[in-house]
This record gives sequence, C-alpha cells and structure tokens, in this order.
Amino acid sequence: MTWDDGTPYVEELAAGVHAYVQPDGGWMVNNCGVVVDGAGTAVLVDTTSTERRNRAVLAEVAKVSTGAPRALVNTHHHPDHTYGNGFLPAETLVIGHDKCREMVLTAGLEATRVITAPDYGDLTLRPPEITFPDRMTLHLADFPVELHHVGGPAHTTNDVLVWLPEQKVLFSGDLAFNGGQPFVLEGSISGFRRAVAQMQELEPEVLAPGHGPVCRGDDVARLLADMDAYLAYVEDVAAASYAAGLSPLEAAQKNRDNPYSTWAETERFVGNLHRAYSELAGNPIDTRLTVPSVWPDMVTFHGGPIACHA
Repeated sequence: MTWDDGTPYVEELAAGVHAYVQPDGGWMVNNCGVVVDGAGTAVLVDTTSTERRNRAVLAEVAKVSTGAPRALVNTHHHPDHTYGNGFLPAETLVIGHDKCREMVLTAGLEATRVITAPDYGDLTLRPPEITFPDRMTLHLADFPVELHHVGGPAHTTNDVLVWLPEQKVLFSGDLAFNGGQPFVLEGSISGFRRAVAQMQELEPEVLAPGHGPVCRGDDVARLLADMDAYLAYVEDVAAASYAAGLSPLEAAQKNRDNPYSTWAETERFVGNLHRAYSELAGNPIDTRLTVPSVWPDMVTFHGGPIACHA
C-alpha cells in the first residue's frame, strides 16, 4: 500500500526500522515508528489517537518483533502521539522529555472535548515514566537509538528527535509535516526554525515525519527547506500585520492566498499567527497558548467545522 491508497501502511526505512504511516495525515492522524534489533526487541516511536488505530499499530508491531516492546518513545505530548500509551503493557517503559510528562498530565483528555468527531475508545492517560532533560541513548543489541531534545519551544516545549545514526534515519515527530501546514501554537516560531536547522545538520537519508508520507534522499532536504520557508513567511506576515493593528484572524484572512495555501490544514495559519503575535508582544517564549483558546478563530478561517478523520 502507498499514501494514495488512503489506508494505513507499514514502510521499511532500513533493516529492522519501519514507519507506520497513516493517511490523510490530518488532525489526530499521525505516523508512528518501530525499531527492531537482531534479537527481535522493539522500541516504538509514538502511539496514536484512538483505541482502534492503536490496536492496528500494535498488531503490525507484533509481526516484526518478539515479546512486548522494550520501550516507547514519545516525541512530544500531543494526544495523537500519546493517547495510545495506555494500550502498551506495563513492562514497556514509556520515555519522553521531562516536560512531556508534565504536559501529558496537564492536558489530560482535553483534546477529546475539542475534536469530538472520533470514537476514541477506552483511553487511559499514561505519561512517560522515564524522562530526560537533553539527550538519551537507547542501546539495542546491534545499534544505538539517540533521543535529542531540540531545546527551547519549537512545535511544543518537549520535542524529541529519534535519530538512528548508523542507518541515517530520523523520526522527527511533528517537527516535520509533509503536505500539511506545521502547527506552532504551543511552541515558538524561532525555536521551530532552530529545530529545522538541527535536523538539517544531521543530514538524514530518510525522514519519517509526524504527519504525511516518508521522505528519502533529496526530498528530505526539500521538505526541511520548505518548512523553514513557511515559518519565515509566518514571521513576515505577523510582523507586518501586528504593526498594522490587525488581529491574527484578520491577518490570516488578508493573506489567505499565499504560497502555502495548497498545503493541508490551512487553518493552522491562524494559530501560528497567534503564537507569532505573542512573541511580538514581548511575552515570554514559553507563554502557554491553548488549542481551545484559538480554535474558534481557526474554525472561522476554515469556514466551518474542521474535519477530523481519525
């Protein structure tokens, strides 16, 4: 199966390394990963949003590994990447950044009250049990798996890159969206751009984004350059619109026709402008802006209810 088939599929990225890719990559429809060593031991990268989708992921993991996964790495706290944590057995250790645990507990199941369309099933909130501040390395039987916190707020405060240096494979979490607009509301524009630069410095040969199809070869560099260009565009629109006294929604509406208007989830443009305005106002870079607080503006810009196909 491929992205165009519209159904989830497993794609091999290197020997023992797979992405579980979920079209259409929209709200609550993310990608996961599994890394398996020669002994059959599995490390998972993220879970997903609903019970049905998580059980499908775990069924695929069982086909390529032996026994319960040793660990699960959450690339950040967002619900589409963490709501499935509770479906893992107790012996599977959940790992994330220090602030990932904090934010999973703070947000709780809030997203189910904002994006109400999916049947989430029987969710159990499970934050990371092992946390780290900067870097951690998981040593599997044959190779290391490096976890890199990217620093200050980017997509969120707690974004982690999962990097396989021997295979040159990168699981980016939501520091890369392929085909959709990135979401910066709970992070920062400048921090996201620094994170993109960090990914570029790694020079991955294969990149599994948090949403959208896998990239390989020259397409990796293209995607990262496009991400940075989009973020620079948001900065430029925000600076001009803030100076003109426009609200984030008015700024988005004025600039509706832009080089990125064909990317999916265009309503995120409004949320991203809210974040840029907060930075222009001189608020601390880690000032928390919540999805419920800006969702009405996003719905207005979208022109009606925002679809979720989870």
